Amino acid sequence: MNPYQGLVAQYARLANESRLYSKGAFAPLARPHVDPGAGCALFFAPHPDDECIIGGLALRLMREARLKVINVAVTQGSKKERQAERLRELQNACRYIGFDLVTTGPGGLERISSTTRDRDPKHWGACVKVIGEILSANKPRVIFFPHENDWNSTHIGTHFLVMDALAGMPPGFECFLVETEFWGQMTQPNLMVEISATDLADLISATTFHVGEVNRNPFHLLMPAWMMDNVRRGTELVGGQGEAAPDFTFAALYRLRKWRQGKSTDVLTHGTNLPATVNATKLFS
Repeated sequence: MNPYQGLVAQYARLANESRLYSKGAFAPLARPHVDPGAGCALFFAPHPDDECIIGGLALRLMREARLKVINVAVTQGSKKERQAERLRELQNACRYIGFDLVTTGPGGLERISSTTRDRDPKHWGACVKVIGEILSANKPRVIFFPHENDWNSTHIGTHFLVMDALAGMPPGFECFLVETEFWGQMTQPNLMVEISATDLADLISATTFHVGEVNRNPFHLLMPAWMMDNVRRGTELVGGQGEAAPDFTFAALYRLRKWRQGKSTDVLTHGTNLPATVNATKLFS
């Protein structure tokens, strides 16, 4: 038998079989001891579930650098009838994975998009103020938020929301910026982060706590394939055209910069791979 026929058959079998696995029925994971001197990371999640899907590096920072990771629920989804339920699912997911949680108000922020930014400056300014207050209160060492072309209107809106809030911070405010991707691929990521099989399994398990969303679209089952494809893309987008692939099975792609003196600045002189064997603290020294 052609071995690749067997490989594809196994992929298909597991993809179908995993649809029957439990969702949101796991005891919380042991939470690592947080180092008070390590600072915190804020994860600005456009929707409940983004913290699990694109939070691989955030999870590594919590486990390896002992940073407190705080998920900021920018919105609770656009369907008002689901917002309370989505918040409960988010609380359960964060409790399982070990992230703290901050909300932006009852029901979350509304109409977070570039259209709102252009057409309703009063509403937009109020939303920017909320994010600025969260930044001021937590003084994060690292923040995560989507890149500017992440396709989904709320993801794109969250990018500009965070950037506008940063622009309003005092001149001395500094933090590392980690831009994420999910719906739309970055054309110029500069960081490929290996995600171990253990971490990926934990992220998938956390995602299943968003029961309503994964029943609608079981994207948690496709996370391994997506992260395998990230290795293919990242090898050349991050490493350079024609470069040899690192020995990663799963990876997430990011763009790492730093906010200082009122603007984003480069901190990497070339594309960088972060293996699972290297402590993630190295990136933020």
